[in-house]
Amino acid sequence: LISEITFGLDSKPIEYSNSIKKNYQRVSAKGKFNFDKQIYLYSLNDSGKPGYDVITPFRTDKNQNVLINRGWIQKELKNNPGINIKAENDEEIIGLLREIYKPSIFKPDNDIKNNIWFSLNLEDLKEATGEQFNKFVIFLEDNQVKLPTPKKISIDVPNNHLKYAITWYAISISIIFYYLYFRRKK
Repeated sequence: LISEITFGLDSKPIEYSNSIKKNYQRVSAKGKFNFDKQIYLYSLNDSGKPGYDVITPFRTDKNQNVLINRGWIQKELKNNPGINIKAENDEEIIGLLREIYKPSIFKPDNDIKNNIWFSLNLEDLKEATGEQFNKFVIFLEDNQVKLPTPKKISIDVPNNHLKYAITWYAISISIIFYYLYFRRKK
């Protein structure tokens, strides 16, 4: 995973096409945003504060649909037209292509009526937007934009294996002690 992300971050952008299937590939595309069908994906920012990722459909000049993750906003800014001002004039975008992963069974269902999403489900997206999308999202890279705050993709992948190992071994040792204690008591 680290080498895949590193390759993507170091790559030069190639023109977007629905046929590209490489995760973390840097791509560029020309086209137009469709702000009327913008969705809000529940997310936490880098500090752990709840808000939304702004996911905006984008139609390329080659008539292909793709989802653009433009960045994170606070909950209060949902449906605020001010978050779209800079993007209205953009016709060319550059970003990293990332695969849409299946949600875990613990994620709630999307609230399409109120435009609150917990996962990017392709069937729900088709129902809400009337458009067909592939299983990739472009994470917009634009250092000039302050709102929505673009997501930072880096090679700093969390590695909690030691913490997990210590936790599980501590639990198993405590179970052994309980077992020996109750066995001796009998």
